Amino acid sequence: MGEHIFKRHNKTLLLYHLVFPLKYRQLVITEEIGEGLKRICLDISKRYEVHFIEIGHEPDHVHFLVQSVPGYRIVHLNI
Repeated sequence: MGEHIFKRHNKTLLLYHLVFPLKYRQLVITEEIGEGLKRICLDISKRYEVHFIEIGHEPDHVHFLVQSVPGYRIVHLNI
């Protein structure tokens, strides 16, 4: 599981479990697409203070266990 993140004036352990179903629950996520998604997430993790603890996928959805700091917000997008 995630570790505490120590900053100058605080210590946090902030975890998000995010699930993204595909439109109409189409079965389009293959192993190749899942591996590409993991590479993209790891690149994001290098640039931002966001750590992907777990990245999973099924043919009709993806899910992430993400650790971050309170300075970043999770914004609900209705796409």
